[in-house]
This record gives sequence, structure tokens and C-alpha cells, in this order.
Amino acid sequence: MGEGIIRQDFAKGENLNVLHWNISDGGEVARHTHTQEQFGLIIKGGFEMIIGDIKQILKEGDAYVVPANVPHSFIAIGETEAIDVFAPVKEDFPWKK
Repeated sequence: MGEGIIRQDFAKGENLNVLHWNISDGGEVARHTHTQEQFGLIIKGGFEMIIGDIKQILKEGDAYVVPANVPHSFIAIGETEAIDVFAPVKEDFPWKK
């Protein structure tokens, strides 16, 4: 995903999957799109986030929704921990058997 980014696959169901992220300060997920809707919750730290044309600073306790097919990016502000949920399942993540 990028330097300073650790992803843990928490769960995969029929219609969604859940990921846990640890991202070091300044870690970046470059602008991208996907066909899934994405919900996220910041547990610790924060993000400078761009969803479409909207740039926001999000912090611990904030949540976000990324609509399907909308370009978005994240840059961690401080050591950041977050949970993401994708629906339907985001298949391009490797899953352990």
C-alpha cells in the first residue's frame, strides 16, 4: 500500500470486508478509485483526506464515507490507526485461507 502502512485483514463476509490500518506519520495512500463504498473510523491520529474535490482534516473519533468510483486519497497526520469497511467485498486484497 505504501511506505509506513500496515494493513490487517479483520474479516470478510458475503457482502463486505473489514480492515485495520496502522499508518506512520506522513504515510500516504495515493489518489485512487474502486467500485466499493468505503466507511472508515479513525481510532488514533488523523488524516488529511481528499474525497472527490473536497479536502478535509479528520482526527481521532471522526468517520468518513467514500462513495463508489469517487477518487480519494489519505495522508496520515501523526501515528494513525483506523478501521475501514468495504461493501461489496474488495477482492483485490489478499485473503488468508
